[in-house]
Amino acid sequence: MKLDGFGILVKDMAVMVRFYRDVLGFDIKESEDAMNVLLEKDGTLFMLYRRKDLETMTGASFSYAEGINGHYEIALSVPCYAEVDKAFAAVTAAGAKPVLEPVTEPWGQRTCYVADPEGNLVEIGSFVKGG
Repeated sequence: MKLDGFGILVKDMAVMVRFYRDVLGFDIKESEDAMNVLLEKDGTLFMLYRRKDLETMTGASFSYAEGINGHYEIALSVPCYAEVDKAFAAVTAAGAKPVLEPVTEPWGQRTCYVADPEGNLVEIGSFVKGG
């Protein structure tokens, strides 16, 4: 099996599409009013599924975390430490919820965390000093 991409289940498709497209720079691959919206970032497929549509399709109901949650993270990299700080400032100014301001970790990564509008974690980091 080959990993083609990953997806998340969303409450508000329009809000989430705008966040991933306009704040994080994902490319949208189809109409944002589709049942499943495909986006792409650097060759990785990223899918947004409406919760209610997937539940209808499967005939099952699921539980969902509310608020900022730690079920998983989406990790984005930037070229260097300085770009971590710039990206954090840019995405929080554009509406991402700050979770962890940029910090250099003992293992040599400069990293930060924000949350998307539904509380999913997004990490922005680099292992390259300078900038």
